[in-house]
Amino acid sequence: MKKFNIRKVLDGLTAASASSSSASAASAAQPRDNDVVHETLQSEQFQLCKTVRHGFPNQPASMAFDPVQKILAVGTQTGALRLFGRAGVECYCQHEGGAAVIQLQFLINEGALVSALADDSLHLWNLRQKIPAVLHSLKFSRERITYCHLPFQSKWLYIGTERGNIHIVNVESFTLSGYVIMWNKAIELSSKTHPGPVVHISDNPMDEGKLLIGFECGVVVLWDLKCKKADYRYTYDEAIHSVAWHHEGKQFVCSHSDGTLTTWNVRAPAKPLQIITPHGKQPKDGKKPEPCRPILKVEYKTTRAGDPFMVMSGGLSYETMGRRRACLTVMHGKSTAVLEMDTPIVDFLTLCETPYPNDFQEPYAVVVLLEKDLIVIDLGQIGYPAFENPYPFTVHESPVTCCEYFADCPAELIPALYSVGTRQKRQGYSKKEWPVSGGNWGQGAQSYPEIILTGHADGTIKFWDASALMLQVLYKLKTAKVFERGARGKEEKGSVDIVDEDPFAVQTLSWCPESRLLCVAGVSAHVIVYRFSKQEATAEEVQLLEVRMQSDFPGVAAETPDPGGDQSPPPPQSATPTSPQQESPDPPEGPRDNIACLQVRSSPLKQSPGYQVELVVQLVWVSGEPPQPITSLAINSSYGLVVFGNSSGLAVVDFLQKTLLLNLGTADLYSPCEPRQPRSPRKTRQPSAALCDANDGSGASEERCKSPTSEKSCSATTRRRYNPQHKNQLYAKDNSFSRSRSSSVASIDRESREALSALAFCESFARKGESWAGPCLLVGTTQGAVGMLSLGLPSPPEQRLVQPASVSSCSTISQLKGAVLTMALLDAAGTLLPPAYEPWYDPNASDEEKERIKRRRPPSPPGSLEGQDSQFALLCSEKQAKVLALPSQTRLYKHSITEASFVLRADVVNMGGANCLMCFCANGHIMALSLPSLRPLLDVNYLPLTDMRIARTFCFSNLGQALYLTSPTEVQRLTYSQETCDNLQEMLSELFTPVETPEAPNRGFFKGLFGGGAQSLDREDLFGETAAGKASRSLAQHIPGPGGMEGMKGAASGVVGDLARARIALDERGQKLSELEDRSAAMMASADSFSKHAHDMMLKYKDKKWYQL
Repeated sequence: MKKFNIRKVLDGLTAASASSSSASAASAAQPRDNDVVHETLQSEQFQLCKTVRHGFPNQPASMAFDPVQKILAVGTQTGALRLFGRAGVECYCQHEGGAAVIQLQFLINEGALVSALADDSLHLWNLRQKIPAVLHSLKFSRERITYCHLPFQSKWLYIGTERGNIHIVNVESFTLSGYVIMWNKAIELSSKTHPGPVVHISDNPMDEGKLLIGFECGVVVLWDLKCKKADYRYTYDEAIHSVAWHHEGKQFVCSHSDGTLTTWNVRAPAKPLQIITPHGKQPKDGKKPEPCRPILKVEYKTTRAGDPFMVMSGGLSYETMGRRRACLTVMHGKSTAVLEMDTPIVDFLTLCETPYPNDFQEPYAVVVLLEKDLIVIDLGQIGYPAFENPYPFTVHESPVTCCEYFADCPAELIPALYSVGTRQKRQGYSKKEWPVSGGNWGQGAQSYPEIILTGHADGTIKFWDASALMLQVLYKLKTAKVFERGARGKEEKGSVDIVDEDPFAVQTLSWCPESRLLCVAGVSAHVIVYRFSKQEATAEEVQLLEVRMQSDFPGVAAETPDPGGDQSPPPPQSATPTSPQQESPDPPEGPRDNIACLQVRSSPLKQSPGYQVELVVQLVWVSGEPPQPITSLAINSSYGLVVFGNSSGLAVVDFLQKTLLLNLGTADLYSPCEPRQPRSPRKTRQPSAALCDANDGSGASEERCKSPTSEKSCSATTRRRYNPQHKNQLYAKDNSFSRSRSSSVASIDRESREALSALAFCESFARKGESWAGPCLLVGTTQGAVGMLSLGLPSPPEQRLVQPASVSSCSTISQLKGAVLTMALLDAAGTLLPPAYEPWYDPNASDEEKERIKRRRPPSPPGSLEGQDSQFALLCSEKQAKVLALPSQTRLYKHSITEASFVLRADVVNMGGANCLMCFCANGHIMALSLPSLRPLLDVNYLPLTDMRIARTFCFSNLGQALYLTSPTEVQRLTYSQETCDNLQEMLSELFTPVETPEAPNRGFFKGLFGGGAQSLDREDLFGETAAGKASRSLAQHIPGPGGMEGMKGAASGVVGDLARARIALDERGQKLSELEDRSAAMMASADSFSKHAHDMMLKYKDKKWYQL
């Protein structure tokens, strides 16, 4: 590794020596031991691993609940397993192979879970460890699994198959029993048709020896496990979807495909006791009700003090299905409530007070799993209100379009966002606590605040508290409120809007956590600046600035300029700031011009505490051409500037004075320009070839360029012809990261348009060899060019709102391969130089409060001494990274990141007190490079780019944190820190907690006397190898896991598990000592009695002769 010697490069005493290696190429001066940049980061400090996954399970398929542990499990169609407890307790697991999870069964209060998959495999999960693992697997090869049932406190699992047979699995050893219930023995011998797959299995709540088997064809069989025969057969002419028992075991209910519910008496199989069609119209002439949709599931739960609850999904009439969405029906006594859902119902479960099926169930809630949401309904309150969901399941409320991650942000940010976010919460939720309350939080060492920002397709921005491996929404901002909805006609809208759907979608974000300033760019070529305020405010009108950005791109051969001829510029085009009330008149004929894609609302805007609109900037149509999407964005609170760019060029806006400072074409970045500064409206200046000011000699021109808040004028731009000789034609990233390679001329032109891809404010040297640092703007393009703009700000700062700012263009400072992704500055010691910022103040506070806070503005870094290189400039593109010395602009280090692929995301982050460059490539590699020497620290093949969603949302943050959207509904967090990986076990939440199983219901004196209570069954005698024999080896293959059930019960990890084991051990030791003490006391009493009897015997025969005995 070559180390950089600042003083020798500075004085020019030695020449740079080039060196190259397989990983990097660098050129630097010979170092001196006492004058080098000391890099502290080592490769041993980096390790990549996943931490937690947040959000709603994508494509849910099944669900289960442990009523004692209060843990909810959800399986998905992709083989994922998500487990949830109290708020902040969640876990993610994945089955190998990715087959859909068709059913889940908890071993209640045992810390274990059985999953049945669509590939006919069973898996036993150990939940007593923080990262659950599979203990056993069983793969069926000849029959397909359709239904599973595990009785409470039983180790024998019933497996129903597609052929109609039932097999029995020992969950301790995960081996098949030789006991099999064949379909041809279960149904009537006279039946000539196959009954179909098994759709239901359950044992009689009052008699464990009687098994109820439901076949798809409509036949239900009550099977006697001991006698191995069918006691009763119940036949109905409609297919069965589900069966539910009454807790007394005398009746059961079946749901059918024609929307009917049949109630059967166990001892009366001839006909149903009752047939009802809950949603069917009852004809007056006594005929059969009209058929309805199938009732997919029914649950029958009893209460001790009132009528039972009957909960079902489906069953709506065919007429109402078009008008109603998916519904859940709750029947309680004579009342029937139909609860309409937003998305189709996948499954539901009724939560009850007792886990025992032979007792009054006392239902208190219903968990409804939808395709896009999870809802819990309170059965104990009138109207059945929903519980407020504490999980971060609203990530996908609208599709996520962009994402930013901020770790170690100011501590007061989260309380401030939470305080304004609590006012946005919906009302009408249940007053009770969330019923899924199991597990314990992790004992993590991470104490720094973390915030995630997500931009969505409907224009909303959500702020999330991501501290301590949790995720909780803090605040939601709706950017669409700034615009009129449906203000334009359909015909006009179709020709004006850039996008047909989601015109308010967030394209990119720029947020300053210290000043709480937020800038949002949308897909309709609009930029909104927000300030944070704790007070409510009303804007009489939204401040609006309209900007014309002319598209410059290579034309066909006929349009290529002649190098020998003079090129006269076309007439200048104006950039117009207007108020919302000023409508740009549509031309009666010809192309559209000066029309924004969205219409800003003209009525007063009431703004709640939180983020409030400061300025709206809109790009307008130019000569029939729509504005190009914004590709880069940056904002600086200290300078009062916001800058954005696209394939047309660059625009710099002063959001304090509401004026446009610079509107520069992309081609103009390659040639030096004169300083650009908006003039006072009282002075007149003729427009130049690149930039012109408004001419106040014309009343119309002055009115057009008037600021919404002042009489200051704005600059105007003219179209500059793009010179193809400047750059070779490279591809440019569009807003969806596509890399299309169309052969048409239009596609080639579109791909060759150079766009602005990266922007960064900094305090640096604008020109080569300058001696003093000042406010600057780094500009990077999609063709690898990096330029520097000098920013002129009024001095002293008190004159900022009075005197205009200026922007000067400078030459290109470097050229890289591929689009520029990130740029940053480091000082001579290798420490990151963050952009200057202004402390936050409430814009609605008093003037005295504002001035008091502004006095605390952090000082700008002092200018450097003449003749010294005092800064490093890091430039990273899709292909390579470079480090330059400033102000000499000498290249010091160069590293080729990838040749065959390209970098999707690059960020400069703080890691272990030092800085490094993190990169995520399209081929899945995650890399870390030291700064400033670009020494490789990490290179892991993590995740190939399989979805553009990953490219759009992947982001790195400080202290070893990163995240991306792994599915439309889920956020995957990961770490690249070795320290975090080492402490991950302690930081993760604990699912299993030691809880005593509730006592079994009291049978009562008379039931115990006359045998009316629940009948137990010794299943070991029936299903064990001794009685049932061995199962066929070809039926299923056993795949052993890392341990058996005994190992599972003792494998609890973490602090809670250790304490639980210690407590159990102490209890057992105390119990043994107590037993030993009792036995010792009994032995002592026995010894005393023996001694007494012996003494009495001795006295009795003491003086007697032998013949007197």
